[in-house]
Amino acid sequence: MQTIPVGMKGTYEVDVTMENTASRVRSGGVPTFSTPSMVAGMECCCSQSLLPYLEEGQGSVGISISVRHMASTPIGMHVRFESEVTLQDRRRIVFLVKAFDEIEQVGEGTHERFIIDTQKFLGKSVAKKERFDKGEY
Repeated sequence: MQTIPVGMKGTYEVDVTMENTASRVRSGGVPTFSTPSMVAGMECCCSQSLLPYLEEGQGSVGISISVRHMASTPIGMHVRFESEVTLQDRRRIVFLVKAFDEIEQVGEGTHERFIIDTQKFLGKSVAKKERFDKGEY
């Protein structure tokens, strides 16, 4: 794994449609950009920004996120996410991430990701399911 520089930035963008509203994802009854969709956008922004630094067979998984959803964004507007690496501690990467619509900042938070060996990670997951299926839990 390459060193991921503190200060490295990433961006990701999404349009607000009925599919990513609070009423559609059942996180609330209003047709505005949902908090779960904002969290997903933040994770995607951070995850994609790491891709150039990963070696073949590596991936990353989110291990924690803490966010504030500060303003609503209606259907038809656009949300832009911006991430910045604030810490790399071996395979643990910490990000500051923000969300903006065309008018204002709508969210912010911190997100931690962990660099993984994808095959090893999936192997553990498959083994867990096999033990469960055998009634070993």
